[in-house]
Amino acid sequence: MNRAAGLPEIPIVDVGAEGARALLAAEPTRAQALLTSAAGTYMRPVVRLGDTLSRRWLERHENPHLPEIDAIATAVGAPGAHFLNVSFEWGCTGGVTPAPGGGCRLVRVLDWPFDGLGANLVAARQTGPAGTWINLTWPGFVGCIQGLAPGRFAAAVNQAPMARFSPLLPLDWAINRGRVWRNGGLPPAHLLRQVFETCPDYRAAKVALCGTPLALPAIFLLAGPNPGQGCVIERLEKSATVFEQPAVAANHWQTPGWRGRPRGKDSQGRRRILAARLTGAGPELDWLAPPVLNTTTRLAMVAEPASGRLTARGYETYGPATATLRLNTEAKSRQGAPETRRKTPEKPLTGGAAAL
Repeated sequence: MNRAAGLPEIPIVDVGAEGARALLAAEPTRAQALLTSAAGTYMRPVVRLGDTLSRRWLERHENPHLPEIDAIATAVGAPGAHFLNVSFEWGCTGGVTPAPGGGCRLVRVLDWPFDGLGANLVAARQTGPAGTWINLTWPGFVGCIQGLAPGRFAAAVNQAPMARFSPLLPLDWAINRGRVWRNGGLPPAHLLRQVFETCPDYRAAKVALCGTPLALPAIFLLAGPNPGQGCVIERLEKSATVFEQPAVAANHWQTPGWRGRPRGKDSQGRRRILAARLTGAGPELDWLAPPVLNTTTRLAMVAEPASGRLTARGYETYGPATATLRLNTEAKSRQGAPETRRKTPEKPLTGGAAAL
């Protein structure tokens, strides 16, 4: 149906160990489209101010990815690279359940009122010390917010609730921004990228996601290739609560005693509906239903580490923006099935971030 409607494919881009800079070199048009959308969404003066403050924060805390973001900003030649690389203003719904073929399955929906994220989605095939993995991402973004490492794990990060200190939302927003400015931990998307690059298995990934100091709270979802390997991890900057599979998360705390303002639209309702629809759900996206699927949805995916199967689709306000991407590493190795793929230039930009 998607092919008949003429929807574009999600490109698969081999970037190897070069990561975000090689992806930008391969897909500059998509990067420019996202920066143009950011200027329209947030207004150019706001984006320029965000760049200045974001870079200052990254430099202040010696973020290991700053040189990479600086190089991307120079390459694109337009404001927005630093600002968008530390922006975490999305809503998400996701769950971890047993997969029929073994291990666990990760399902994930990303919501963000940012036009172009669904249409410009890219599957980057990256390589790190621990092996190869698929990063569902965008050109110019150095972190990871969802991905699959076949045979190792699948993972995603949800935005956590805003910490509540007062009855007033604007005051809470200002207090939280001040806390982040002083905090020297890693942004959650930077931690997740480093976990995919360096963690050899589910257990190592779980330890890193539970114990690495963060710049701000987050909610991680993690699924492994063996039975029982699945969990939702609710994180404060230096502490964690783990909910073992089957588990579903949106953008509110489930840990007793943790207080915060839920993110996105109807966080409780999204979690409740997804929990009900995941029972018996297959590897396709037929479990999507309102309010989990809404006008701010930009990505839906299913990932199974045991089989290496990944299903994903980009969305915009008007509905599906891409054809459904279906990858199955086991099927390709047995049958040699052809794959839509774009390679990076013969001499991609070099350099990378420090490992975890």
